[in-house]
Amino acid sequence: MQISMYESSVPVMARMLRHLKEILNKGAEHARANGFDEAVLINGRLAPDMFPLSRRVQVSTDMAKGGAARLAGLEPPVYEDYEASIEELHSRIDKTLEYITTIEEDKINGSEDRPIISKTRHGTFYFDGGRRYLLDYVLPNFYFQISTAYLILRHNGVSIGLDDFLGAQQAYEPEPSLANAN
Repeated sequence: MQISMYESSVPVMARMLRHLKEILNKGAEHARANGFDEAVLINGRLAPDMFPLSRRVQVSTDMAKGGAARLAGLEPPVYEDYEASIEELHSRIDKTLEYITTIEEDKINGSEDRPIISKTRHGTFYFDGGRRYLLDYVLPNFYFQISTAYLILRHNGVSIGLDDFLGAQQAYEPEPSLANAN
């Protein structure tokens, strides 16, 4: 059985964006419980020359909406980058989820070999097909941003773990034949 371009993109990114909202919630709870302003987390960085948490969320949502739109042959919506609170970051994620989940599967499926052009602040990138665009550019960038957001929160003492990143509701169990293997 083959996996479709749609299955490889929108549901994957939507799931991770929902998990990102949850780890941001835990960050806000951590700030309240420890008596500091959540702006400390919003502006948190892993290194001085790296983007802060707020920018990580902005770029992850940009990758999701831009990736899904370009795969569907659409022009992605442009969002202002103004978010300065967890609530505003949640709104941005919600707006992104609403957008990407309205893109019809048949608009994305079949994009495997359709050339894609992506204009970014780093220049214009040309991809010979949607498969390369999704697998070599969108998903790695998307996961990098969300992973770094997770790490910024964790670095600042927020009690989160792999279950938060993957989504605790997911039950990953080995297949019975593998469970007994040594």
